[in-house]
Amino acid sequence: MAESLSNGVKPHPRPLSPHLQVYKPQLTSITSILHRFSGIALSAGVLYLLCWLLAVAGGAETFDRLQDFNGSLIGRLLLLGWSVAFFYHLLNGIRHLAWDAGFGFELPAAYRSGYAVLIGTAVLTIAAWVIGYFQMGAF
Repeated sequence: MAESLSNGVKPHPRPLSPHLQVYKPQLTSITSILHRFSGIALSAGVLYLLCWLLAVAGGAETFDRLQDFNGSLIGRLLLLGWSVAFFYHLLNGIRHLAWDAGFGFELPAAYRSGYAVLIGTAVLTIAAWVIGYFQMGAF
C-alpha cells in the first residue's frame, strides 16, 4: 500500500535521479559510461595478466599454451579490446584531470575533448598494434 504525504496526497512514483529513459544519449554521457566500462575491462585484463605471469612461472609448456591462445582469433580480439580500453581510459583520465583543474567545462570544449579522446584512442591503438606487429617481423 502506498504511503501518503502529510497532506494526504500519494507521491508520484518516479526515478529518484536522472535516468537513461529520461535523457537521450549525448557525447558526454556516452564517454562517462565508456570510462566506467573501460575501467572494468582493465580490471579483467589485470586478471589475465596474472594468468600470463603464472604461465611464465609454470614453465615452457604452460607458457606456450597460453601464447597459442593469445595468437588465436579470440585471444587477439581480447588483447585488442584490452588495448582499446587501456588507451581510452588513459586519455579520458587525462581529460578528467583537466576538468579537476577547472579546464574544459564549457560545452564546446567538452565535446572537442570527447572527440579528441575517441580519435586519440583509435590512433594510439592502431599505432601500438602496428608497432607490435612490426617488432614481431610481420611487416
